[in-house]
This record gives sequence, C-alpha cells and structure tokens, in this order.
Amino acid sequence: MTSKPKKVGLSVGELIVKAVAASKERNGLSVAALKKALAAGGYDVDKNKARVKTAIKSLVAKGTLVQTKGTGASGSFKMNRVTETKAKTCCVLSRDSKTLSFLL
Repeated sequence: MTSKPKKVGLSVGELIVKAVAASKERNGLSVAALKKALAAGGYDVDKNKARVKTAIKSLVAKGTLVQTKGTGASGSFKMNRVTETKAKTCCVLSRDSKTLSFLL
C-alpha cells in the first residue's frame, strides 16, 4: 500500500486563526465573514463546511478563540487575549522572628 502524500499548506484551524487575527472588528468576525475570508484565500468552504465547523468548535474549546455572540459554531469570534499570569503569592516564615512575610 502506498500512503497519501501529506497536504502542503496551512490547516483549516490555522487559516481561521489567521483570518480572525487579521480582522479589526471590535466584536469579532462572524462565521459568514470568516467563510468569505477563507474562500477568498482559496479554500473550498462549500466542500469542507463540516471541517470548518469542527475547527471553530475546537479552537473555542482550546481557548484560542472567544465566542462573542451565538452558540456552537455560529455567531461571532475573536482572538482570546493572552492573560498574563500573576505572580504567585508566597508566604515565608522567618525562624527567628516567627512572623509571616508575604512575597508578591
């Protein structure tokens, strides 16, 4: 048996992330606008609409995209802000003074 050659190019999820990141809309990019952007980039949306839908759902589940309107794979989506991790609060007990000091 011969295996299929690996497809060259970006995956659907990567194309979606690229399109949403390029959008300057405040409320995010709607699914209809997202499909138009994918079609303009040369992706066959009609043939692969189930793949687009599952890619959107998985990106929301991963936290890459945030759904601003709608439910499931419908509505509007925007990029998730990267939340900076706050420094963990640690408490140190000094042996000689027996007091707690907090490090922020």
